Amino acid sequence: MNMIQALNSALHVKMAEDPNVLSFGEDAGYFGGVFRVTDQLQQKHGLTRSFDAPISECGIVAAAIGMGAYGLRPVVEIQFADYIYPAYDQIVSEAAKLRYRSAGQFTSPIVVRSPYGGGIFGGQTHSQSPESLFTHIAGLKVVIPSNPYDAKGLLTAAIEDDDPVIFFEPKRLYNGPFDGWHQKPVSPWKAQELAQVPTGKYVEPIGKARIMREGADVTILCYGTMVWVSLAGAEHAGVDAEVIDLRTLVPLDIET
Repeated sequence: MNMIQALNSALHVKMAEDPNVLSFGEDAGYFGGVFRVTDQLQQKHGLTRSFDAPISECGIVAAAIGMGAYGLRPVVEIQFADYIYPAYDQIVSEAAKLRYRSAGQFTSPIVVRSPYGGGIFGGQTHSQSPESLFTHIAGLKVVIPSNPYDAKGLLTAAIEDDDPVIFFEPKRLYNGPFDGWHQKPVSPWKAQELAQVPTGKYVEPIGKARIMREGADVTILCYGTMVWVSLAGAEHAGVDAEVIDLRTLVPLDIET
């Protein structure tokens, strides 16, 4: 699978397993999302569990928080991470604080999915990387996969988590890893290995990094698209470089 197919598979598996899981966002229902990550969710799971939302990022997240507080597990799509700013207050002031402010009586088990980052010539409003704005917020988990296998396992873990998870998807990697601007896969052996995605359910734990390349001279910490850029650099630099894919920016895997 590529990353789009892996994410789509995770959503189908969890929605089939748990009737409380639902998905919505702008063009994320009938159309299946601009990148097709939510493809066929509405057709398979029905209008009440996969539907289109108005063009209101604040409203999308606010509705999800209410749903989560009542026991549902909404997975909402912000069409591009560049559009997440209108929802920022709801995410950091409401979703992230609900467990603490209610002394544990309520949680906000929501996932906010969004394609992020550059590399597809998307211009100024389709290329931003706002992850740092969320890594500094107590109460949020921030996950960024770099490959199809991790994408499915981590999204499954995010949906099952009882607290809000910001799940950024590197749109540059949706169809596979590439070396810089050239349409040439890097580390093809690793890319092929991590594209072997089971069709059934599995979970990759949140808060655990992945060592992508062993090395003794220098350690490169990276995530998302830069994992593959770092692997390409390590292979051509002439040094024994270790490459660690953080996978989860918060919580950070200090031990690894």
